[in-house]
Amino acid sequence: MKDYRIGGHIVSIALNCSGTIEELLPNFTPFEYNGGEEAVLTVIVADDIQWDEGLTEIGCFDVGGSNHEVFRTSDGGYLFNIYDTKGHLCCRMQASPDFGNCHATLYPGTRLQRNYGLNNCLMMAYAFATATMDTILIHSSVIRCNGKGYLMTAPSGTGKSTHTYMWHTAIPGCDLMNDDNPIIRILDNKAIVYGSPWSGKTPCYRNIQAPIGGIVRIKQQPENAIRSLGTIEAFTMLLPACSNMKWDARVYKGVCDSITKFIQTCSIWELGCLPNTEAAILCHDTICEESD
Repeated sequence: MKDYRIGGHIVSIALNCSGTIEELLPNFTPFEYNGGEEAVLTVIVADDIQWDEGLTEIGCFDVGGSNHEVFRTSDGGYLFNIYDTKGHLCCRMQASPDFGNCHATLYPGTRLQRNYGLNNCLMMAYAFATATMDTILIHSSVIRCNGKGYLMTAPSGTGKSTHTYMWHTAIPGCDLMNDDNPIIRILDNKAIVYGSPWSGKTPCYRNIQAPIGGIVRIKQQPENAIRSLGTIEAFTMLLPACSNMKWDARVYKGVCDSITKFIQTCSIWELGCLPNTEAAILCHDTICEESD
């Protein structure tokens, strides 16, 4: 069993199958933890798991071009079949009703397929286990500038990574915290962003944190313009960007409650832009002045 501190929460992972944690989860190494704090999530990965047969299919997740099937188990928990983008079954996970305890099996395949399956299993388990703890995994790229984190969110392919790259190259005092799935939390009525082991195609796995200076929705437009979003618009923008589970009332309410708190503590913006340095400078100058 190994412990990891991710977004301030402790995750315990036991691997009882072929391969090592270091081989399957090299992105978790910066998050190793030896402090003895109680885990909010325990995941046991093994080859001999007895699966619940009393299953009811309730839906599926579309995750970057792959579908993950979701079933309800007889004890009120969930079972997930996790597929890669080519339709290969990589992992099966069974979770307790509160997602605090999960069991998973990795299926034969390449190392990349097993890594993909296990990472998706752990990412979902973490998001749903911590949903009632003022904690959200948000699909965004986050840049740290002069000590504060600025999150750029948009559908895949819109240009959020391009925009944070522009900040990094054009604005002094910037570094990338995470490029796909950072963690945001409310602590003592303050919004904090954390790096995570999940960073999409960019290997940016940093165990760091920063107060949030602002969240920006990126839209492709023929000219650069930025505006502040009101409460309803901000909520509508953030909800689909956050890891959520509409079939589970506990998870869904937890995410909605957390978003409401974030809106009360963070500035939320929309940037219509071209993929150029001028857009990054406009965004920086506007929201950094607001957050100071």
